[in-house]
Amino acid sequence: MDETEFWEHVDSAREAAEGDPEEQADVLVERLTRLDPEAVGVFARHFESRYQRAYQWDLWAAAWILLDGASDDVFDAFRCWLIGQGREVFEGAAHDADSLAGLLGDFDRELDGEAEDLGFAADEAYEQLTGTVLPDPALPEPSGEPAGTPLNLEDDAALAERLPKLWDRFGR
Repeated sequence: MDETEFWEHVDSAREAAEGDPEEQADVLVERLTRLDPEAVGVFARHFESRYQRAYQWDLWAAAWILLDGASDDVFDAFRCWLIGQGREVFEGAAHDADSLAGLLGDFDRELDGEAEDLGFAADEAYEQLTGTVLPDPALPEPSGEPAGTPLNLEDDAALAERLPKLWDRFGR
């Protein structure tokens, strides 16, 4: 499975789920179980690679703005949701978190921004296919700190300065 196929699986599941993150995870599991276990492992590596790439201060700040606060666990679920939004949104945000202001359509804090189950879709599919746990994706260990320049996420002025477009559209 190459990168294009990875994104096709993500996109088709999101479309089938009509954007509902929980349903998207269920659809993705169902579709991944149609693949062979090796392909599911490759999907998992693609997902984990992007999940690690999204471990950035600016994306944490974006999650904080969009969700009106984001603990470590919420930021983890946000990164899964961000991948679930597809290649254009993910790549745009990973390159420039402030671009989310223009990449996102409607955003409902109650429904959007968190999709932890997407992060476990490959694990669940692999287990259904093999009856065993998905092997570790064997990617380099991420650093302990998010990439980029740290900032105080509880400082509204710092958030507005770092991500002005996102703050103008979604800030308090």
